[in-house]
Amino acid sequence: MEAVMKLAPGPGHVALGEVPEPRVGPGQAIVEVSAAGICGTDLHIRAGEFPTRPPVVMGHELAGRVVAVGDDVRNVREGARVTSETYFHTCGHCRYCRDGQPNLCPERLSIGSAVNGAFTRYLLVPATNLHELPDQVSDLAGALTEPLACVVHGVLGRPTVTAGDVAVIAGPGAIGLLTLQVVRAAGATTVVLGTEADEARLDLASSLGADHVIIVQQGGADDLVRSLSSGGHGADVVYECSGAGPAAQSLLELVRRRGRYVQIGLFGRPVAFDLDQLCYRELVATGSNASTPASWRRALQLLAAGVVDTEALVSEVYELADWSRAFGDFDAKRGVKLLFAPVG
Repeated sequence: MEAVMKLAPGPGHVALGEVPEPRVGPGQAIVEVSAAGICGTDLHIRAGEFPTRPPVVMGHELAGRVVAVGDDVRNVREGARVTSETYFHTCGHCRYCRDGQPNLCPERLSIGSAVNGAFTRYLLVPATNLHELPDQVSDLAGALTEPLACVVHGVLGRPTVTAGDVAVIAGPGAIGLLTLQVVRAAGATTVVLGTEADEARLDLASSLGADHVIIVQQGGADDLVRSLSSGGHGADVVYECSGAGPAAQSLLELVRRRGRYVQIGLFGRPVAFDLDQLCYRELVATGSNASTPASWRRALQLLAAGVVDTEALVSEVYELADWSRAFGDFDAKRGVKLLFAPVG
């Protein structure tokens, strides 16, 4: 099978390669991948900034159809339209696995980085990872269940927002636009920040229900947030979704005293910003790592109810052979969410 692969450690070493078709074993299923999303993590993998076990097929956001299951599998049927959680292996007995937090398991191995992922035609996964897609959710929309589950985990896993809050979201990429929709559904007033290069994405944020959008180079974020907040003290909660150090610093200046700072985006490298503000403002700072089974269930409920629109984020779908152009378009911020269609 053709596959987009990380072939060796370090920067680069991504190419179109060939891998054998997988064989199903006990407790496993094979999914024919109809849609697979390119994630910022894939670019970190290409840059050598995210741990991998090459050679490995990349890709961890997907939807497709089950074409084979192990003899002992009962939770999913052949022919079902599905999406998949990303953990190929967790230990099952550490405190995190036992507490329903496999994302924190020290032995976690994930598809697309440690084990072959979805940038190819057939994907082998533990059958327990699979979730059937509601009839009203398309394959393109379903392929973005994984980033939505990550956002649900970061926003709702340990509650960070309540109705009536003023929430500021930095970065109108896919994660920021999903965060916007989840936070808006919780009843918050939403402000989305972007750069001049994000003008089209900010327009999309407005169409998805953002109360306010701001281009940060043009100023005015501080005045707007203070005018919206109770007593003019600043945002109740801020979400860093851009993976940019300057955005993190800006959010620390916009959040009110005793407010909440939430890190959802990945920087990919160490960044410096003024953590003394956590003390001076008595802030609560939280981060989130990937997703949990509970966040997947809630993400699918949001999709099924039409509360979150993931398909609106899809800008273009590529064949695997066009992987280099797809990655280049992602780098250049052409569109929002770019997907492969491995089946064609």
